[in-house]
Amino acid sequence: MTEKKEHPSIGEFKEFVKKHPKLITEVRKGEKKWQELFEDWYLLGENDVSWKKYREESDESESTAEKKSDFMSRMMTAVKSMDANQMNQHLYNMNNTISSIQNLFSTFGLTKGSSSSQSNTPNHPFSFRKD
Repeated sequence: MTEKKEHPSIGEFKEFVKKHPKLITEVRKGEKKWQELFEDWYLLGENDVSWKKYREESDESESTAEKKSDFMSRMMTAVKSMDANQMNQHLYNMNNTISSIQNLFSTFGLTKGSSSSQSNTPNHPFSFRKD
């Protein structure tokens, strides 16, 4: 018998599927067909954004590491561009607001130390008597 030689693009597609193992589960679930995936791969190419969700977990962890480093660089840029005097003014305003709220609580007797009505009640909610 003669062996059937496959087209080179089929071999490339097999390598692509190995890099994107979630495609196999999509086909097994019946959500996609191999023919559809091959056509999409052939038309869109291997580097299309639509393939990201089918990549291995290690690729996703690399992208989360990139996101974390991007976040950190944005935070550092924001800290560098802050005005210290303006931040000091905001902190002063917050401190005054918190002090005002604490004064209101103490005026209306809502602080922890002023719970005198609860101190008269017994510690045990159920009183059992011995006969």
